[in-house]
Amino acid sequence: MSVLLIGAYTTVLAQQATVKWLTFEEAVEKAKTEKRKIFIDVYTDWCGWCKKMDATTFADPQVARVLQSRFYPVKFNAEQQEPITFNGHTFKFVPSGRRGYHELAAALLNGRLSYPSVVFLNEKFEIIQVLPGYRKADEFLKIITFIGEDHYLTTKWEDFLKQYQGPDSGR
Repeated sequence: MSVLLIGAYTTVLAQQATVKWLTFEEAVEKAKTEKRKIFIDVYTDWCGWCKKMDATTFADPQVARVLQSRFYPVKFNAEQQEPITFNGHTFKFVPSGRRGYHELAAALLNGRLSYPSVVFLNEKFEIIQVLPGYRKADEFLKIITFIGEDHYLTTKWEDFLKQYQGPDSGR
């Protein structure tokens, strides 16, 4: 009996500690009815650092919990070929070189196609921050807490780091 309970408890913890990724369209629709920031992981299938970030940073239970509770988390392939209509504009795939890029990725990254990159949108779908490059879980947790808990609106990053104690610590 106790083995069964421990197994069930472990399963519940594992389910709570994973990011449930949405498409861009799903996140936008959800944000229209229940206001929340959108977090976008802009990646490509060939990007080794993107895969490492998936396996380490996004797999971290604390990171997953903050992403799920504070944002609508989106996984966006910068080379996807399906068009996306957003704010009255249809973004399409643009063939370029051996591969190409999606116009929405270029718009979100301000034309700087670098992977991995993450983008934070506020509740009005405006860009708060674009962060290129791989981030370890401990550093990333500080960033998503800073933005997710709205500290970025009133506190400088350096001051936030001096008082940071972890997500939801009531700073």
